Amino acid sequence: MEPDERRRLFEHVAPAVIDAVGRYLARRTDAATADDVLQETLLVCWRRLDEMPAVVLPWAYGIARLCLANAERSRRRQHRLFARILRLDPPTSAAATDGQNDAELAEAMARLRAEDAELLRLWAWEDLAPAEIAAVLGISGNAASIRLHRAKQKLRDEIRKLRHPGGHEELTEGRRP
Repeated sequence: MEPDERRRLFEHVAPAVIDAVGRYLARRTDAATADDVLQETLLVCWRRLDEMPAVVLPWAYGIARLCLANAERSRRRQHRLFARILRLDPPTSAAATDGQNDAELAEAMARLRAEDAELLRLWAWEDLAPAEIAAVLGISGNAASIRLHRAKQKLRDEIRKLRHPGGHEELTEGRRP
């Protein structure tokens, strides 16, 4: 089958498949899973277009049913893995805070550029080293180190501004008496 012919055939059957299979999946699972399974179903339909029978919908329902079963198996595996991880390495309980510092930190983070905030979250929340952050962001390790250093400084500055809104604060770091 020629690529254009294949495309036309898929575009001809896809709306009916999307509508019918989308309703079928909406009745069987949650909305997010239904969307994911519908996308997977359409992908399989596209790949197996040469095998498509004259009556498409039952074939597409069968594909959707198998894709849904795969999604449910995957979800069960994730839950089992999560349960094992919790047993082997339980999370440490968060230290009690007064809540004010949390709000202050949240506000300071909100004032940062999105890129800086993401970098700090990768470092602090995910406990990634600069080389790992570099891999996540697709930058060099040196660039990650520099950006992390600058982001930490910007966060310190924002916290300082929140604590001293008047504007003038005398810095004593690095100064001689």
